[in-house]
Amino acid sequence: MMLRRRKQQGSASAASEPVKPEADSHHSSTNERTTKTDINGLQEDKKTASLVPAQKPQRPLKKWGCMHTCCWLIGCLWIMWWTVLVLYNTLPSLPQYVTEAITGPLPDPPGMKLAKEGLQAHHPVVFVPGIVTGGLELWQGRPCADGLFRKRLWGGTFGEVYRRPLCWLEHMRLDNETGLDPPGIKVRPVSGLVAADYFAPGYFVWAVLIENLARLGYEEKSMHMAAYDWRLSFQNTEVRDKTLSRLKSTIELLVQTNDNRKVVVIPHSMGALYFLHFMKWVEAPPPMGGGGGSGWVARHIKAIMNIGGPFLGVPKAFAGIFSAEGKDIAIARQAVAPGVMDTELFGLQTLQHIMHVTRTWDATMSMFPKGGEVIWGDLDTSPEDGFDCSLKKERAEEISVCESQELNEKQLDLSGKPQTHYGRMVSFGKEAAEMESSKIVRKTLKDFNRGNLPVRANVSCGEVWTEYHEMRWEGVEAVVEGKIYTAETMLDLLRFLAPRMMERADSNWGYGVADDLDNPKYQHYKYWSNPLETKLPDAPEMEVYCMYGVGMLTERSYIYKPSSNNDTCYIPFRINASAEGSSEGCLKSGVYFVDGDETVPALSAGFMCSKGWRGKTRFNPSNVASYTREYDHAPPLTLLEGRGTQSGSHVDIMGNFALIEDILRVAAGATGEELGGDRIYSDLLKWSERIQIEL
Repeated sequence: MMLRRRKQQGSASAASEPVKPEADSHHSSTNERTTKTDINGLQEDKKTASLVPAQKPQRPLKKWGCMHTCCWLIGCLWIMWWTVLVLYNTLPSLPQYVTEAITGPLPDPPGMKLAKEGLQAHHPVVFVPGIVTGGLELWQGRPCADGLFRKRLWGGTFGEVYRRPLCWLEHMRLDNETGLDPPGIKVRPVSGLVAADYFAPGYFVWAVLIENLARLGYEEKSMHMAAYDWRLSFQNTEVRDKTLSRLKSTIELLVQTNDNRKVVVIPHSMGALYFLHFMKWVEAPPPMGGGGGSGWVARHIKAIMNIGGPFLGVPKAFAGIFSAEGKDIAIARQAVAPGVMDTELFGLQTLQHIMHVTRTWDATMSMFPKGGEVIWGDLDTSPEDGFDCSLKKERAEEISVCESQELNEKQLDLSGKPQTHYGRMVSFGKEAAEMESSKIVRKTLKDFNRGNLPVRANVSCGEVWTEYHEMRWEGVEAVVEGKIYTAETMLDLLRFLAPRMMERADSNWGYGVADDLDNPKYQHYKYWSNPLETKLPDAPEMEVYCMYGVGMLTERSYIYKPSSNNDTCYIPFRINASAEGSSEGCLKSGVYFVDGDETVPALSAGFMCSKGWRGKTRFNPSNVASYTREYDHAPPLTLLEGRGTQSGSHVDIMGNFALIEDILRVAAGATGEELGGDRIYSDLLKWSERIQIEL
């Protein structure tokens, strides 16, 4: 209405003015016309009061760049992935006769097979998940996490990783000094069987095993998921959450409510170390322990069936902390997406953020290699000497029979190529990895005092800060000049590079071999998860199983190089993915491989059951029965088999029918002898025999 009135008044006033010549009128209107801009960006001509939209400057069109292509490709992949998942979960299953026509007759699931044999639920079962497979949810957070109360930050769809990545990283990080929650943040483990049945939609962890146990009559009153915050040191799960105390009470309740039948415990991956810690904690006196007293384990535990347990550590745990990478990332850097991992991807310095967060997770340090050079080898020898990735099983068996010929494996491996020195866990350069030790000229870190090396001052790396960023190039050169690091010296390497992180590690974990297990110092909790620095409990009727996959190339040692990135906040070392062996050798993309389950080497998963705990030893004074059960990897034949029923992969083995059947039989009352005792496909016995350790 205001605009209309103003327009009418202007028209009336113009009508009352005398008519002027056209030229004068035009000149006058040009001079007298003034322009003002109102809040809506409109221009008002005082002469005519006409309103004209203001013209905004046009922005130049952005060119399509590499980042747009990356975003587009990743978006397409995610759409395809979720579409497949939706179709898989919503469309009806193919008729069985169609599936069998494609894949052949399908075997009965183990639960159905054993139910037909008359087996029923007997011993209650406790699952102990490993690192990263258990869900974590938010109970208290910063303003950026508004609306996420009790929503999963870890596990499930991982939606918050894409919606607010920096906020997600902030809440997944722990305090770098205490190893506990940062102020104002509470992230806690999800409880119940849903905590780790599926890691993500369509990606099972414990779900297949739970379903098969249910076929024998198990339900929640006879099953329990011992969820815990897998980021914390094991003792801190008790300090913060009372997790160990609650597990003790739960096991006691399961025994009482199931006719006093003992519990079968099934740890997976790092869960095996966690339960070792629990068995020492539960019998130790308070305040450090649970006060259950000697004999608690014997009264409550029937068997411990460890799946893929990294008892002696995992080399890739070191690589993750040292350079935030492993085989897959090294290959991606070299061939698939060179440069992407080192740039600002979606506003994140990807690997720097990964390193910054994971270095606050004390539990990752529980999986550093244990036993030093005694277990993992030195500059010249290692237990796996002579392993050839190209050997067929028949050839491997033939060689193990011919060991009495005393082949000189110290200089040449079985195929005539220079021997792989697996004991050199980290080598800077392929030449250093292969050279005779007598010809190597190197400096040790003892020749350098980090305190005397120049330090970069006033370096601000914000959310990607690590202790690397305090080092100047002289410190990096000192590490490179060391050339070779074994299982012992690579821990010294981390103490040199990240002293504050390793101060927390050394206060929570032991990595050596005990000289005298009766020494009072081994009563401290830092030694409880290292099987070489602690004893099994006094439980002679209990059984311990080491169950794991073999037949898959597994990371064992690495060739590194200094990074060429000159950015202030960079990671100074990376795997040299251009270092290659022969097409059939064990060196691929800067990584040396041995036999295992693709994550844990067979030696780490099986040594304790095959030798360290076998019979009455100083690590097993009560002669607890131990069994080694290996599962030879066989990939799925068709896509209809999903992740396969014969997989030996570290996580996929949870769907291995043979492993599930073994677990179900023991839960139903069978013993290890009734299962058939040991079943070994790898050269584990030969490798274990080469380890000279006092038993």
